[in-house]
Amino acid sequence: MAKGKKVTVIGTGNFGSTVAYILAMNGVCHNVMLLGRDYNVAQGKALDMSQAANAARQHTVVKAAKDVEEIAGSDIVVITAGAPRTPGMNRDDLLMKNAGIVRKYAKDVKQHAPDAVVLVVTNPLDVMTYVALRVTGFPRERVVGMGGILDSARMAHFIYEKLEYGAGQIRATVMGGHGDTMVPLPKFTTVAGVPIEDLLTTEEIADVVEKTKKGGAQIVNLLGDGSAYYAPAKSTAIMVEAMLKDTKQIHSCAVMLQEDYGYSNIVSGVPVMLGAGGAERVIEMGLQDFQKERFAKSVASVQEMISKLYELNFFETKDEYELS
Repeated sequence: MAKGKKVTVIGTGNFGSTVAYILAMNGVCHNVMLLGRDYNVAQGKALDMSQAANAARQHTVVKAAKDVEEIAGSDIVVITAGAPRTPGMNRDDLLMKNAGIVRKYAKDVKQHAPDAVVLVVTNPLDVMTYVALRVTGFPRERVVGMGGILDSARMAHFIYEKLEYGAGQIRATVMGGHGDTMVPLPKFTTVAGVPIEDLLTTEEIADVVEKTKKGGAQIVNLLGDGSAYYAPAKSTAIMVEAMLKDTKQIHSCAVMLQEDYGYSNIVSGVPVMLGAGGAERVIEMGLQDFQKERFAKSVASVQEMISKLYELNFFETKDEYELS
C-alpha cells in the first residue's frame, strides 16, 4: 500500500463504484473517498466496500464525502461523473451535458485539492480531459484521461479471440482519441514478444482493428441501458496504482500535446510514462505514414468538438478561454 495516500472517486454509479472497489481490494491506498449526488447511496457503498476490504485483509478504508470540501488532501481525483451512452448515441452526443458536469467538479478540485492529479474518464474523454485542464489550470502532466489502456485491452481481447492462446501475454497499443477515430497499432502489438503480424493475416488484423474501434458501442448495444464499466474501471485502477506507486510504467493515456507528434494545444491518446507526478513524459514512437494520417484524423475529430465548446462560449473566464 502507498502509505497515507488518498484517492477521491467522483461519481458513485457502476463505473465509479467499481473503480473504488478495485482500489479497496488491491489495497493500493490508505483511503478512498466516494463523492456522489446522493450521500446515503455513497455512504452505503462505502461501508460495503470497507467491509469487503476487511474480508480481503486489506487496510484501505472507503468513506463517503458529505461535502465537497472532504476531497481535500487527495493525491488523485478520478472524475467518473457524467451521463452514460445509450444505444444509438455516440460520444459526441454527450458533449455539452458532460462538459458542464466536468467543469463543475474541475472547479471543486482546483479549490479543495489543488495538488491532486486529475484522472478523467467521463466521455467524450479527450474533450473532457481538455475541459478539466482548462478549468483547473493545472500543468498538463496532472490532468490525464483514461482511454488508451481500455482500448488496448479491448484490442488484446479480440486478438485472443482469433488466436485462442496467449492470454495475459498480448501487448496491444492504441493511440488517438477514445472513440471511433482511435488508431490501433498492430505494428507495436505483440504476443509474448512475437509481432502480431507474424501470427495473424492482414484480413484478421483488419477485423481486430475494426472490432476494437466498436468495442464500447458493442457493449452499449448489448446492455441496452448502460455502458461498459468493468474493463474501464480496471483500466482506471491500473493508472491510479502506477501513479501512487511511482512505477514509471508506460501506458497510452489522453494528455495535452505540446509539440508532441507534431501537435500542440490538443488532447489525444499517446504513450506516456506514469509516475507520482502524473503523465510525467510523453513517449514518441515512429509511426508509418498511414498511421500518421489516421492519427491526424483522430486529432481533428477531437479539435472539432473542442471548437464547438468555444463557439458556444462554454469557457467562462479568460484563463479558461485563452490557449497558452
